Amino acid sequence: MQHPTIIQGGMGVGVSDWRLARAVACRGQLGVVSGTALAHVFVSRLRAGDPGGHMTRAMASFPDKALVAEVLSRGDRPAPMPTVAQSRDEQVLTLLAVFCEVWLAKDGHDGVIGLNLLEKIQLPNLTSLYGAMLAGVDYVLMGAGIPKAIPAVLDALACHDDATQLIYLDGRDGGTVEQKFSPRAVLSHLPPLRRPYFLPIVASDSLAASLVRRATGRIDGFIVEGWTAGGHNAPPRGGAIDTDGQPLYGERDRPDLARMRALGLPFWLAGSFATGERWRAAKAEGAHGVQVGTAFAFCRESGITEAVKAEVLAGVRQGNIQIRPDPLASPTGFPFKIVNVSGSVFDKDVYLARRRVCDVGYLRF
Repeated sequence: MQHPTIIQGGMGVGVSDWRLARAVACRGQLGVVSGTALAHVFVSRLRAGDPGGHMTRAMASFPDKALVAEVLSRGDRPAPMPTVAQSRDEQVLTLLAVFCEVWLAKDGHDGVIGLNLLEKIQLPNLTSLYGAMLAGVDYVLMGAGIPKAIPAVLDALACHDDATQLIYLDGRDGGTVEQKFSPRAVLSHLPPLRRPYFLPIVASDSLAASLVRRATGRIDGFIVEGWTAGGHNAPPRGGAIDTDGQPLYGERDRPDLARMRALGLPFWLAGSFATGERWRAAKAEGAHGVQVGTAFAFCRESGITEAVKAEVLAGVRQGNIQIRPDPLASPTGFPFKIVNVSGSVFDKDVYLARRRVCDVGYLRF
């Protein structure tokens, strides 16, 4: 297959939703849905009455109607917190939620769709991958960690076999515990599946080379994401910070593209590549293409609210927009880009007044 040269970034909770991914795929490039917290997004849509009937339309194509009935019988209960053991409720809800998002993104065209997941949010990933594969997802993109176990997971799930991953434990003792997902124990009807392409998202050539050596199966390419990319960024090497406490990046943080080329796999460059000039520069460096996030995040089809889009775009036109990487804005430990939107955590007073509560649970250890 000839891979697309433009990848739309998988952004946030509900930002890269099925509408955005579908719009990009219809233009011949790789549209990507964000898989983060999709069970909660799905339940919220149903509790709101399923505006437009899109979830209902997607559920009608799910291969196991008994599971659909099982999910609908939940009523308006909130989505459960993700766990290592995974209750049946958690499994079937995640399966169906991710299936619907990917199915809607793929509906009505022959373009390609990807699913973006985060290694740092491990607990729902096995069931998320299977739900996406049931909907025919074409690519899986994963960053925010070292996803070396995912190739073997994709191989197993494509055959409806048991898939396992090690969950990393925090605390005094640390260590790992195995999580297993058994498709045959959940679905009564097992349709034929195909394995999607797997593209890890990396910040360095050394991590890419390590994944090639240590991954449990086939890697099909890499997205090489620089520190100017929106959203999460890898911390700078050595943990350097400036006088304002912001991460300080330098030459050590620039990937060696000669080494990327030497790996012999296609790669896409990300981070300030949203122009034709930068696309051509990436191609000249041997990249297959580019990944673009922010430009898609502020287009009509993205899930960011219209008020926020309007405020940020007006700030760009007026030249008073401010963007900075903040090492504390996200509890993950990854620097996170924040922008001076009124009432947001960019304002120190708003940040300090915010009550921190883990009532969703995706970032629990």
